[in-house]
Amino acid sequence: MHHTGVTEIQDAYHLLDPIIGSGMAAMLFGVALLASGQSSTFTGTIAGQVIMEGFLDLKIPCWQRCLIARGLALVPALCGVLWLGDQGVGTLLVASQVVLSLQLPFGIWPLVRLTSDRAVMGAFANGPWLKASAWSLFAAISAANLWLIAGMLR
Repeated sequence: MHHTGVTEIQDAYHLLDPIIGSGMAAMLFGVALLASGQSSTFTGTIAGQVIMEGFLDLKIPCWQRCLIARGLALVPALCGVLWLGDQGVGTLLVASQVVLSLQLPFGIWPLVRLTSDRAVMGAFANGPWLKASAWSLFAAISAANLWLIAGMLR
């Protein structure tokens, strides 16, 4: 049986069935979700470390920083699952991606500004093509978010 339309995260692994078989599809999908979560948490932890140590001059041991980051990630997710139940996992996942999408331009703006500034980056500053590409990406994501918000308000 070939699945072409996935409406819930619980069914998404079935898209891999024709390629690797149903037994391995669930395992591979689970590993991919775990890796994605770990990558996201690692990136957030490192970004927090750079901001706290580099800009705020706060020195926090690695194990405490990881505990805080994991707690900030797990507690809201646990509350959402307890509140909405197992059937709410897909809704929570979509909501988290919407929130991340809305936050993305706020991270891109300073990143492009700083990496394009010759006073900050020196010889490693973005060239004109990279700068134009980065600002175009910022504009596209911002426009998509505005379209999303407008669609939700209708």
